[in-house]
Amino acid sequence: MERYELTLSKLRKMISAGELGARGRLPPERELAQALGVGRRSLRRALGILEDEGQVSRRQGRGTFVTNGEANEGGPLNGVFQHTNPLEVMEVRLSAEPTIARLASLRASRCDIDKLRRLVEETRNARNSADYQRADAAFHRCIAEAARNALFLALYDALHALRQDASWERLSENGRCYKRQAVYAKDHREIFEAIAARDSERAYETMHNHLSDVQRGLFQHAFPAASGRVPPAEAVAGR
Repeated sequence: MERYELTLSKLRKMISAGELGARGRLPPERELAQALGVGRRSLRRALGILEDEGQVSRRQGRGTFVTNGEANEGGPLNGVFQHTNPLEVMEVRLSAEPTIARLASLRASRCDIDKLRRLVEETRNARNSADYQRADAAFHRCIAEAARNALFLALYDALHALRQDASWERLSENGRCYKRQAVYAKDHREIFEAIAARDSERAYETMHNHLSDVQRGLFQHAFPAASGRVPPAEAVAGR
């Protein structure tokens, strides 16, 4: 594992435990690098990945902040978050993200399109499951940003924070497969092309199909004896 990956792992644990800074503000880079025992180059690369994932935001002249800090401080949804599971998360994603993709096709800037193109290539060329997971999260968040809807973006960030939970990790570990990653990377290309073409209906459909496939895979790994069944949400997640 490379040094920046170890740094990334440490930062994720600290964010999850609420150990980073007052009111979600991270210490200055020099202090944080010293505390972690790493170089600033590794720290900046790790922070860049967390920013792509939506876990931190960098505000010029103010510093770097944890973006999902409110969800960990006992807000009104905190109790719900503590009693959910990966399959419920997928049900919400399947309901929300196709609409987010539709909005992104109408509102994405040229910069958004260029970033999505880069992230499509990153998912396609991922060397391992960790690299794929990072590129996948960044791809989906970029679409949420391009939708230009603050509530949808906050919802995506909250759902992504839940995906760092141990139960999700155990389930997704079973589902990590090079062949599936290749299929999902192809899905990403189709979603990107629809957004770049400003085709809102196709953007909705390709995202819906992609997440339905992901949901089906999670369901089969969670309940292998019922692999022939349709996930409960899939029958009601239509348009």
